[in-house]
Amino acid sequence: MLTFPTGIASKCDGRVYGNDELVMALSTSWYDNGLRCLKMIKVMGGNGRSVAAKVVDECDSLHSCEEGHVGQPSCPNNIVNRSTCVWEGLGLDIDQGIVDVVWSMV
Repeated sequence: MLTFPTGIASKCDGRVYGNDELVMALSTSWYDNGLRCLKMIKVMGGNGRSVAAKVVDECDSLHSCEEGHVGQPSCPNNIVNRSTCVWEGLGLDIDQGIVDVVWSMV
């Protein structure tokens, strides 16, 4: 799980989401051409805590990021990218960087 970029329009609806919202981006294969756009997923941390968050973007696993994504590197194939609000809801330390989580559709 990575940190959600702020100030960038989401691929699902073009809205700019903040880190105070329960939102996620999924890697390309899980994003599934937008099939999961604006759907809720349950994210579970290794500590037993979970949160429900809305899928609002794709973390592109196939290309280095286009101009609109501020030159971010491409994502690995197994990434969920989340807002700080999700990170805090899971009770995880943001300084850990990448942590293992499990997710499912709500």
